[in-house]
Amino acid sequence: MAVGIAISKNEGVQYNGKITWFVFLSCVVAATGGLIFGYDTGVTGGVTSMEPFLKKFFPGIYSGMKEDTNISNYCKFDSQILTTFTSSLYIAGLIASFFASPVTRALGRKASILIGGASFLTGAALGGAAHNIYMLIFGRILLGIGVGFTNQAVSHKFLCSAVSPLYLSEMAPPKYRGAFNFGFQLCVGTGVLIAYLINYGTEKIKGGWGWRISLAMAAVPASILTVGGLFLPETPNSLIQHGHDQQIAKKMLQKIRGSDDVESEFDDLIAASNASKTIKHPFKKILERKYRPQLVMSVAIPVFQQLTGINVIGFYAPILFRTIGSGVSASLLSSVVIGIVGTSMCGVALLIVDKVGRRVLFQIGGILMLIPQIMIGGVMAAKLGDHGELSKGYSIAVLILICIYAAGFALSWGPLGWLVTSEIFPLEIRSAAQSINVAVGFLLIFIVAQTFLAMLCHFKSVIFFFFAVWVALMTGFVYVLLPETKDVPIEKMDKIWREHKFWKRFVDDDGQEY
Repeated sequence: MAVGIAISKNEGVQYNGKITWFVFLSCVVAATGGLIFGYDTGVTGGVTSMEPFLKKFFPGIYSGMKEDTNISNYCKFDSQILTTFTSSLYIAGLIASFFASPVTRALGRKASILIGGASFLTGAALGGAAHNIYMLIFGRILLGIGVGFTNQAVSHKFLCSAVSPLYLSEMAPPKYRGAFNFGFQLCVGTGVLIAYLINYGTEKIKGGWGWRISLAMAAVPASILTVGGLFLPETPNSLIQHGHDQQIAKKMLQKIRGSDDVESEFDDLIAASNASKTIKHPFKKILERKYRPQLVMSVAIPVFQQLTGINVIGFYAPILFRTIGSGVSASLLSSVVIGIVGTSMCGVALLIVDKVGRRVLFQIGGILMLIPQIMIGGVMAAKLGDHGELSKGYSIAVLILICIYAAGFALSWGPLGWLVTSEIFPLEIRSAAQSINVAVGFLLIFIVAQTFLAMLCHFKSVIFFFFAVWVALMTGFVYVLLPETKDVPIEKMDKIWREHKFWKRFVDDDGQEY
């Protein structure tokens, strides 16, 4: 494996470390949380576009599509019950994550993993065997509970509501932190793609029961994370923070870095832990002036990540293609193409993020998302209307534009939204900041999933201009307010705020409040 040395240019700190098989395999298991998240995101849009599924659970939508010639293309799928089927997982995950933290503290990580695993398996079984809408939604709620418990337990033993990107950032050598963390989004994209592929295959099963396989298959990635999570080691940061023998923590650091010379990094971990132990109320602490940058980022980044509109594609891509006139198989195949493009681009981003930095990828990705959204809105406004369908040529054009958009997201806000928020928080406020970050993210996912079909019905083609405006705003936000974090050790991240032309007004040279 290649050797990596992370250098803090302004602080004179040099950390030794290389990519070891131990840390690689640990991070692979942790990143499978993204596989679950991606699969559960991608599977719903596919099954809700299948006519047998609609006929059984949403007969009003099905009959409206078949019999009501006056209904607008944009309103064919407008149903709050339908969106509740999609969004219930995420509100359940948000609530469960708060219960998961005290359970983990009281009973341990393995207990939380087992609770989460049982919820996953039961939820997948209920979804596959559902005979009414109540079983269907309750199954999704159980999947959400599984997400809340397993991601909290796998990512960090005691950090409330943290997800596996934090675990990845703490385990990875600083020089390769971006690549390791991008593994989470790569798993998210892979999970979405697998869901699209399974939906495409099961839709063709005669008898119209293929959707049951799609929903039940959520048990497979959940089982991988549940079993693998039982064997995940603690990070040195966590061992030190929670009172374990320092020599045990040092040996763990030496093991994951593949080097006995870890004194500089270990000393910084001890110093950061000692500072954090003086903080009794991290949620109150994060409101202090000197933590203003971290507070803003813990809210703004998850909000912006969802307002890119990507989960509209993840949840409802097949429905969007049916809106413009594609058949079921064609809409599911189009989703597969989008999934392949997004996952491939995330793989490219993984290879370059630690070379070109975060800010460059944010800017390139912003442009790649902004232009296609404007063009899609223009095509749909000019050529679709409330009735009829797009010609084959325009349908292909829309597919290409959505692929470019998905590539832009996979290059930027997809993985970077997880990466940046897992590396910028100092240890003394990390639990509070990460809890805020995750809570805001889950809440926005729920809101977008629950409201999109109604927004599509009322806004029509303008919905794409709505998201385009947000992409423009967030690209400008990053350009002005987010400093570069490439090559900066996670426990030395405070220096980026002291050197930033805007944020330095909140923190003086000693890291103290004005």
